[in-house]
Amino acid sequence: MSKYIGKTLLQVVPVLFIITLIVFILVHVTGDPVAMMLPDTATAEDRRILTEALGLDQPLYVQYYIFLSNLVQGDFGTSFRYSEPALPIVLERLPASFELAVASMIIACCLAIPLGIWSAVKRNSFIDIFISGVSVLGKAMPNFWVGIMLILVVAVHWGWTPVSGRGGLSHLILPAITLGTGIAAEMTRLIRSSMLEIIGQDYIRTARSKGIREMIVINKHALRNALIPVVTITGLQFTNLVGGSLVTETIFSWPGMGQLIVQAINTHDMAIIQASVFVVAIMVILITVITDIAYKVLDPRIKYNE
Repeated sequence: MSKYIGKTLLQVVPVLFIITLIVFILVHVTGDPVAMMLPDTATAEDRRILTEALGLDQPLYVQYYIFLSNLVQGDFGTSFRYSEPALPIVLERLPASFELAVASMIIACCLAIPLGIWSAVKRNSFIDIFISGVSVLGKAMPNFWVGIMLILVVAVHWGWTPVSGRGGLSHLILPAITLGTGIAAEMTRLIRSSMLEIIGQDYIRTARSKGIREMIVINKHALRNALIPVVTITGLQFTNLVGGSLVTETIFSWPGMGQLIVQAINTHDMAIIQASVFVVAIMVILITVITDIAYKVLDPRIKYNE
């Protein structure tokens, strides 16, 4: 396992190189940053001075070489919007996104695991149909609509929580529910289908024939094997939450990376965009490794090509 992790981490280098190249190209073909930074009254001389100051008068391959050289030293450039180095700004927003992602996944797991098991155990019953219907409804409702409804009802009408911003636990509840319910809907259906497949296995029937209590059969023998696809979707969703909760963070004015990336794209702040994508890519790779380790823990039969 340690060799597999080492090989996986070594593969990070070319992956990050490709990611930086793609981001660099995309940022440069989507518009002229000088035009976006200067006011409409700027003269041609102003444009020339700023272009030279940013190094944009150099050929693209030279700009990319300079970018990579600085990247090795952890320097993604200076954000013209904040007039500060880009990487510390991104890292400053990371804890807020991480906090929201963890809270959302806790809510999703707390809802999805018992509901998915219950739905599978009560297959084709009213409970199964009801849970499946609620899951479809939860998945069909877009996050922005759920978030706005929660703000109007819970925060504005009842006054139970703050409307927006980041502070204590009360600020975290609504955005976490907004993100967590959508993920829970997807996970519930996944757990149900996985549990139905496991429950039909011979070793489950054998366990039942030995007189083992149904709760032990389900929670000890069936659930563990049914969690492997859940771990997969959890890892994928977690990375999406950290770097891609754009709408929810905007609705709740949550100062995370999603909101930062939206603002950087709107203002064409290349340094922030490049640093954000790089940080998210690192997190995706690390979570992928953690997910592989979780597979091994859940099912020792899984072997990795070391």
